[in-house]
Amino acid sequence: MPSVERRHRGRFNGRALRYRSVVEEWPLRDAGGATIASIFATSYLADGADMARPVIFAFNGGPGSASLWLHMGILGPKRPDYGTQAGDAEIRPPTAPPFVLVDNRESPLDVADVVLIDPPGTGYARVFGEANAERVFGVREDADAVARFIGDWLRRHGRQASPRYLMGESYGTVRAAELARLLAGGPTGTGRMDGITLNGVMLLGQSMDGSRPAPELAAVTGLPSWAATAWYHRAVPQDATLEAHVARARTFAEGPYLQALFAGSRLPEDDRAAVAAELAALTGIDAARWLARDLRMDAPTFGREVLGDAGLQVGAYDARFTLPLTASGGDPVADDPAMGQYVPLYVATLQTHLRDTLGVHTARAYNAIEFRRINARFWKGRPPLQENHALSLAIAMRRNPALRVLVATGHYDLVTTVGAADQAVALSGMDPARVVTRTYASGHMPYIGVGSRAALAADVRAFVTAGSSAAVTP
Repeated sequence: MPSVERRHRGRFNGRALRYRSVVEEWPLRDAGGATIASIFATSYLADGADMARPVIFAFNGGPGSASLWLHMGILGPKRPDYGTQAGDAEIRPPTAPPFVLVDNRESPLDVADVVLIDPPGTGYARVFGEANAERVFGVREDADAVARFIGDWLRRHGRQASPRYLMGESYGTVRAAELARLLAGGPTGTGRMDGITLNGVMLLGQSMDGSRPAPELAAVTGLPSWAATAWYHRAVPQDATLEAHVARARTFAEGPYLQALFAGSRLPEDDRAAVAAELAALTGIDAARWLARDLRMDAPTFGREVLGDAGLQVGAYDARFTLPLTASGGDPVADDPAMGQYVPLYVATLQTHLRDTLGVHTARAYNAIEFRRINARFWKGRPPLQENHALSLAIAMRRNPALRVLVATGHYDLVTTVGAADQAVALSGMDPARVVTRTYASGHMPYIGVGSRAALAADVRAFVTAGSSAAVTP
């Protein structure tokens, strides 16, 4: 696909900006020079940018997902219009055409250039030949491919001395953690001394630590999110604020609840009943149902139970969204009340933006998420996410005392919960003085919602400008 460059004007965070978009397909070559795959990248670059202006390299997860969610949700110059019917929470988006694009005033383009990365097989990026799929699909292979791209991009655009940031979402947080370690190089890394370090890593909906899959631990780390969801839907009285209700759940989860689950069948019946009663008070789910489930629920079960009496299922990716329990096809993504409703809006507006704003014209299909070809093969026959990749980020922070981390999580994210994020950081060895944690009244995509998107954008700006100088004044 040929490169396309266009010039634009916009206003971001109240600042007028002249910038250009550069859309490129980058070849990935093996040691012999043969092209084995490609990466698709969309760059937004301020006119007159110099080495002092930061660059944010961003990608989503999957691992077979393209970057359209971050692109259209928070970082790019355009975003979907949710419409007046969606309200400020933006939880009732249009699910059928027409779909509308609007200016994204919250984009951080006023303080940083942005590069959206679609790894091989996602978006318009390709893998050339089935034999080469094994060379780019996999945790290490994927991180190596993106690391090579970032190094090439910095050289091609003459930005080797610019402050550098990564933003990853969902599985993209694993990629970000591995990249932070890999970019520096070394004999056990790339095999070279690349010396590419980072100023910061931003993690949205982190999923770095899959090494502790015990159901007891998932129940404990999930409880604050279950409680937030119940509060939002008024399944419990809103006598306390959201923050106070979540704090009550966190205190209970880390103390009596954890002890009760650890005790198992040794727990006295009176104590078991007391734990069930507190779980009911926190989640609105009757104590008898908690007792029947041995005092624990996973996210899918909770999603069906919390509003089950009203015949509704809440979204795993954003528990503010609901759909009827009846007639579900059971697909974990297409039938999720959140993903099922906002995906059509994002896919359609991204393609309109690429065609009409950025000048990309191709008959090639845009792969928003490639489940079978990438996700099903990525783990090479092993269960997904079995390692603690937060350790790689801790290693990168040890090597680079200037590296800072922003962890951004939605209260209503039942897939990568606030509790799991706290645990991943606490058990990784990261320097807590260099980790900023923020929680938003949103879900897995914490930029859905007028207030949460503005808050996240402000936190991204503060994080980037605190660690670098955005010196360009167009």
